[in-house]
Amino acid sequence: RAQVRSRKKMTKLVSKTRAWKKVAAHYKHFKDVEMRDLFDDDKKRAEKFTINLDNLILDYSKNRISERTMKHLFRLAHDCHVEEMIQAMFRGDKINTTEKRAVLHVALRNRANTPIYVDGKDVMPQINEVLAKMRKFSEAVRLGQFKGQTGKKLTNIVNIGIGGSDLGPVMACEALRKYWAKDMSCFFISNIDGTACAEVLNKIDPETTLFIVSSKTFTTIETMTNARTCRKWLIDALGEHAVAKHFVAVSTNAGEVKKFGINPENMFEFWDFVGGRYSMWSAIGLSIALMAGMDNFERMLEGAFAMDRHFAETDLEHNIPVILALLGIWYNNFFGLKRYAVVPYDQYLRYLPAYLQQLDMESNGKFIDKDGEVVNYSTGPVLFGGAGTDVQHSFFQLIHQGTDIVPVDFIIPAISHNEIGDHHEILVANVLAQGEALMRGKTVKEAARELTKAGKSKQEVKELKLFKSFSGNRPSNTLVLKKADPYTLGMLVAMYEHKVFVQGVIWNINSYDQMGVELGKQMALNILPELQGNASGIRHDSSTANLISTIKRLRK
Repeated sequence: RAQVRSRKKMTKLVSKTRAWKKVAAHYKHFKDVEMRDLFDDDKKRAEKFTINLDNLILDYSKNRISERTMKHLFRLAHDCHVEEMIQAMFRGDKINTTEKRAVLHVALRNRANTPIYVDGKDVMPQINEVLAKMRKFSEAVRLGQFKGQTGKKLTNIVNIGIGGSDLGPVMACEALRKYWAKDMSCFFISNIDGTACAEVLNKIDPETTLFIVSSKTFTTIETMTNARTCRKWLIDALGEHAVAKHFVAVSTNAGEVKKFGINPENMFEFWDFVGGRYSMWSAIGLSIALMAGMDNFERMLEGAFAMDRHFAETDLEHNIPVILALLGIWYNNFFGLKRYAVVPYDQYLRYLPAYLQQLDMESNGKFIDKDGEVVNYSTGPVLFGGAGTDVQHSFFQLIHQGTDIVPVDFIIPAISHNEIGDHHEILVANVLAQGEALMRGKTVKEAARELTKAGKSKQEVKELKLFKSFSGNRPSNTLVLKKADPYTLGMLVAMYEHKVFVQGVIWNINSYDQMGVELGKQMALNILPELQGNASGIRHDSSTANLISTIKRLRK
C-alpha cells in the first residue's frame, strides 16, 4: 500500500503530466530552429509577440518559440491550475502551505479598496490605517514638524534592516532618486559587518538623523546588532532621551520596540500574510515615502495594482507575468538553461537585479514540492545582472560567446530623467543592438567577409574568422518603459513577483517560505559563543573546528 501511495504522489509531479510531456516532445522537434529563420519567415513576428500595458511594452519575439510552442506552454499552465491559484491568492486563501498563511502583498496595493479577507476578517481597514499613518509621519518629517532632540530638522534617513527589509527599500529609493526631497539623504545598513555601520555613521550628524529599524520580530540578529550600535552612537552624542526622537520601528513586537526606547506611537505595523521579500509595499517602504514623498509611494502602489489587475483578469495568452514565467520554464526545464540575466539600461534601476535575486531565488530555490516529494526537475534558476552599459564590459562576453546560453531580460525607458546631449540615444542604441546581436549572431562566412572588407589578408581571415563569429540564436526579452517613474516601477516589480509565483505553481512548490535561510543562521548561533570564548567542546567537522581555532589565534 505504501508503494501505491508513493506512485500516486509521484503522478502529481508536473514532469509526469501529459501537458509536460507534450512540451518535451515539441522541444525535441523545435530545439534546433534558428530565430533568424523565424523572423525571415514571418514579417509580423514582432507584432505577434509584443504586449503593451499602460506604456510598459514587452517584446518577447526574440525567443526560440513559435505560436505552437506558446500553445503547448499555455496548456501546461492551464493544466497546472494557474488561473485557479491566481484567484486563490487574491481571495486570501492560505497558499503558503508550510506556514499555513495567506499571501497578500497584493492587498497592500489594493487601490480599489475592495474587501480582502483573512480568517473571515477584512484586512483592508488595517492596511489603510498604516498607510494613513505613514503619510502623516512622512509629511511631518519632510516638512520639519517632527524634529530631532535638539529641534533640528531630520534630513538623514537611515534604514536598518536585512533581506526584504533592505533590498526592496534600497532598490526603490535608488530607482526614485529623481523624486527625492532636495534637502534629504538616505542611507541603508544591512550587513552585520561593522564596516556597514561605521561607513554610514561617519557620514551623518546625530542631530539630523532618523533611524528606521525594520524587523518583524525585533529580534533579527543582524538588524538588532546594527540598531544597538546606532543607538549607542546616538546616546553618546545626544543622551538617552534622544532615542524616542530619532528612532522609529517597523515591527509587530510592541514590547521589544518599547524596551529599545522607541515611542510605540512611532511603530508601524505589518503582517504575517506579507513575506519579507514582498514587503516594500507596506510600512517597510517608509524610507521610500520619506525620500520620494507619500504621493509617489502611492503612485508606485497604483502601478503595482494595475499589474495585479492585469494578472488576475487577463487570459493566459495575453498575460505578461504568465508569458514571462512560461518562457522561463521553457528554457530552464527543456533547454536546460539554469540561469538568466536581468539588465536594466537605466542607472536608477541598477539595484533591481539584486532585488530580483532575492525575489526569485529565495522564492523558488526549492527541491521539495508541496506534497513533500523530491522533485525530478530543475526549479529556481540562478539570476544575475547589472546596469547596462556597464555589464557589456563584464559578463557580456560570456552572454555572446560562452558555451552556455543565458536568456536575458533587457529593460529600457524610452525617456530619460536626465536628457543630456545624446547620452540616452546611445544608451537605447546599445540595448537594442544587444538584443539583435544575441538573436542574429554572426556566421563564420559573415565574419570572413567583414575581415576581408577591413583589408585583412587571406591568412588573417582564416586565423580570425572563427574568433569573430557568434553563434546567435540566444534568447532575450525587451521591456520598454515610457519612463522609470513611480507608477512604472510598481508595475515592473509586481510583474516579476507574479512571474515567480506562476513558476512556483507550475513546479508545485511553495514560493512563500524560505527555510533554506535558517540552517546557516542556527549554526552561526552555536559558533558565536566559541568565538567569544564563552563555550568550547561543541562538535564540528575538522575544517570548521580548525577555522574557529585559526581565527581566534589571529584575533589575539
